[in-house]
Amino acid sequence: MLATYLIGLREGLEATLVVSILVAFLVKADRKDRLPQVWAGVGLAVALSVLFGWLLSYTSTTLLREYEQRELFEAITSILAVVFVTWMIFWMRRAARSIAGDLRGRLADALEVGSIAVAVMAFLAVVREGLETSLIFYSAVQGAEIDGGPLYALIGGILTAVAIGFLMYATAVRINLTIFFTVTGALLILVAAGILKYGVHDLQEAGVLPGLNTLAYDISGVLDPSAWYTALFTGMFNVTPTASVAEVVAWVAYAVPVLLLFLRPSRRPAPLPVPKS
Repeated sequence: MLATYLIGLREGLEATLVVSILVAFLVKADRKDRLPQVWAGVGLAVALSVLFGWLLSYTSTTLLREYEQRELFEAITSILAVVFVTWMIFWMRRAARSIAGDLRGRLADALEVGSIAVAVMAFLAVVREGLETSLIFYSAVQGAEIDGGPLYALIGGILTAVAIGFLMYATAVRINLTIFFTVTGALLILVAAGILKYGVHDLQEAGVLPGLNTLAYDISGVLDPSAWYTALFTGMFNVTPTASVAEVVAWVAYAVPVLLLFLRPSRRPAPLPVPKS
């Protein structure tokens, strides 16, 4: 559940910052009459994201009846989720300096066109975050015991992000977003490595990759499945009692170089914009 909470917190705060920038721009420009269109676009983006998440689950559980087909579908979505996570964290670090100006410019152009353009602009600004969240969440909970916990954790992370965004917008509370996104980005890389590991396992289950029974380690005899640390590492980083050689190679080959690149000091640190009311 910690992994899905982190996903909701990270993606939710990015979406909240986007919405805050749009709202702050309209308020300062004395165009509050266009706020309903912004909220309509945001609401439509949320609805589409929820529908996309449901469609992923429905496809896996209902449309794909063959075991190998389900495993292959889950492997593909896991790999796509890893691609999106990686792109998202590096994009945010690179675009942090210009994101506020870009959003304001696009919203100003949309205001010139009309109300529908404003709604479409708000929709496009938020829907990417929502679709990413649905895909990453679906991939992160594969193989987990679904009792509602991961979904509640995701919603909790999103609500926490909304609360943080509101406090930053409406009060004097300030958070160092550069540090926040650096820490959460590093943790998400480890989550993504676990998702990739599970994707490789699914490819082996589907018969696409060999070596399912060629184990790199087996600590099932010493790892207590009921212990808190087992739940932590299994839920957060997909560290399982057993893993094939291919799974471990995939985890290391992704996590090590991506972490080194992400944590490498930036020559030109870009402070993230904080919308002000």
